[in-house]
Amino acid sequence: MGRKLWITTSATVLLWAGAAQAQDATTANDPTTGQEATTVEELVITAERRTTNLQETAVAATVLSGTDLENRGVTSLEQLQFVAPSTTVQNFGQGNFFNVRGIGKSEPTTAIGVGVTTYRDGVPVFPGYFQTEPYYDIGSVELLRGPQGTFAGTNATGGAVFINSRNPDFSGINGYVMGQVGSYDNLKGQAAVNLPLSDTVAARFAINRETRSSFHDITGPYRGDPGEIDSTSLRASFLWTPTPALRVLLKADYNYLDFGGYPADPALATNDPFEITANGPHSGEDETARVSLNVSYVLDNGITLRSITGYQDGISEFSTDLDGTSALNNTFYDRVEEEVWSQEFNIISPDNQRLTWLLGAFWQYDDVVFPVTTFPQGAYHVGFPEGVVDYYIFGETPKETTAVFGQVSFDVSDQLQIQLGARWSESTSTNDNVYTTYPAFNLFLLQNDEVTAEKTTGKLSINYKIDDNNFVYGFVATGFKMGGLNAPNFYVPASSFGAEDVIDYELGWKSTMFDGRVRTQLGAYYMVYEGFQVIVGDPAVPLFSSIVNVSGETVLMGLEGSAQMRFGQWSGDIGMSVSHSELGEFFAADPRLPRTGTCNSETGPASANCLNLDGNTQSYAPELTFNVGLQYDFVFANGATLTPRIDYSHIDESFTSIFNNEALGDQLEARNLVNLKLTYQVDQWTLSAYAMNATDQTYIAAVNAGLRYAGPPRQIGLNLVKTF
Repeated sequence: MGRKLWITTSATVLLWAGAAQAQDATTANDPTTGQEATTVEELVITAERRTTNLQETAVAATVLSGTDLENRGVTSLEQLQFVAPSTTVQNFGQGNFFNVRGIGKSEPTTAIGVGVTTYRDGVPVFPGYFQTEPYYDIGSVELLRGPQGTFAGTNATGGAVFINSRNPDFSGINGYVMGQVGSYDNLKGQAAVNLPLSDTVAARFAINRETRSSFHDITGPYRGDPGEIDSTSLRASFLWTPTPALRVLLKADYNYLDFGGYPADPALATNDPFEITANGPHSGEDETARVSLNVSYVLDNGITLRSITGYQDGISEFSTDLDGTSALNNTFYDRVEEEVWSQEFNIISPDNQRLTWLLGAFWQYDDVVFPVTTFPQGAYHVGFPEGVVDYYIFGETPKETTAVFGQVSFDVSDQLQIQLGARWSESTSTNDNVYTTYPAFNLFLLQNDEVTAEKTTGKLSINYKIDDNNFVYGFVATGFKMGGLNAPNFYVPASSFGAEDVIDYELGWKSTMFDGRVRTQLGAYYMVYEGFQVIVGDPAVPLFSSIVNVSGETVLMGLEGSAQMRFGQWSGDIGMSVSHSELGEFFAADPRLPRTGTCNSETGPASANCLNLDGNTQSYAPELTFNVGLQYDFVFANGATLTPRIDYSHIDESFTSIFNNEALGDQLEARNLVNLKLTYQVDQWTLSAYAMNATDQTYIAAVNAGLRYAGPPRQIGLNLVKTF
């Protein structure tokens, strides 16, 4: 860990030195606005239900504008890991493992909470599934690190992401049209238009359409179009402001993504991961619709009343060859139908007071259905191998959450502020007529069960503004992830698992230097988890797994830093994290090794394969992440700009299993990715040439159920944008 810290510190010093040398450079025009830009753009954050300056908010966060996302090639959740510290995303096709500081999701099951909650336009979205919809016409993305026990609540023990699409406004008719061509037959079109329909009504419409051929070359009698992309996304937004006090914002979007499955082969394979032999199916489709209604009203005394209503409906279908080769006939088919209703109310005091406060109430109902259909069209199906044991799960797994929350901030002086926030949550998880069937044995296992948990979490923060350019803070925050139910199967009876609790201790310093040309955010954290939830597979059939609680304390600690700079025509950004994690004491048997007896997670070994995992590293928790981006604006006499940009990202090796067994393929190797972009802008036209993963590094992006999933290879292309 010491060597990694030295490397990170050295890289930071080098960037800092480069910034200092560029301090006397002449100012340049901001290529996105045409206005003279001499300082770093102010970053604002809305996650705490107010719009505040990130440099004066006691939270560890990465905030990216829509322009930042475009410059760095971030078009979906998966690419966030290359521009934000302490973040990893492992895509396995139908879903993803999204982890911040090693906390999030590590298995594709609806029984366990996500750990990192995602909001779109103020509405918490589908947990775990349906996360691959593209980013387009985005206003900002806010990635918060650490437990968010006050504002995001249950299941946000690792962090939260707030994705805000661009809103309609009354600035006039404006928008953009974009076309893209690239390698792998990539074709992409995107457009948005803002329309003031009257003095009080404005609308914005946006569309994204993309096709791409597969990265993989598959031999064997596979079915479908493995790895090919065909997606369409639409969004319509309406803003109504009949009075200065009332604001009504309605948004609706639709996403259809046919990604052709996600071809994979065995985790221990040594062949080119894009050359796969398979005899099973490959398909994958996500279809989602979302509506959000945000209504706010400002009373005469300055108090704001706000209501945020959300509805989402989605269907996900996926199939794959479970062994990833032509040796066996193992297959997987899955169909998930999900519906989410949510409602939040806020009462917010005015900002210009010594004492400010916020009160809120929240309700969400999430119904996940595994429909009763005929194989292979639906349900959850696994073959071990086909014709020997077929395994289906049908039924519903609804979850309901109710919460009330609030925060008070008191300015003791012009420099010292104390904040206290709390949230009470009650969540109920149900397995409603969930039954497991084994047609080969004419066996049906029925489960009707329910578990309820309640918890009060919160945050106490002391904030000190040293001067106009330096802000320090320290806080203690708690988080909570509710327990749930494991589905019954032929080998393991139905069981429940307990809640997960965390206490987070953080210190931070945010600074603005060189007359606004450099902004920095530094922080340290120490998190202690009780009842940490982990997945342990059944040794007889590895694909059968149960969620259990770690009996001992699980500890995660680390340092995080980021900076943004602009010196004349030079601009850049940097981010880093150094972390360490240790699982608490508990015993588990590795399902990939033969078992010689029983294994109790609390009482210890009764077999040679019952291991004490105390001190093991948490899954998907790399010790070091580092990213840096640098660009220079060449300004021509006609006002045009030519901007080359380079982005480099390093994510350290990490384990994919709590057993930390490298011999069984438990380790993801480190990845070092380079993105290049060259942009020419004149008037309202912008032409860009890009190379993603420019060095064409071959790396494994995820491991799931014994299969390895390759990250995207090098992609090159041209992108043309016309604004109006």
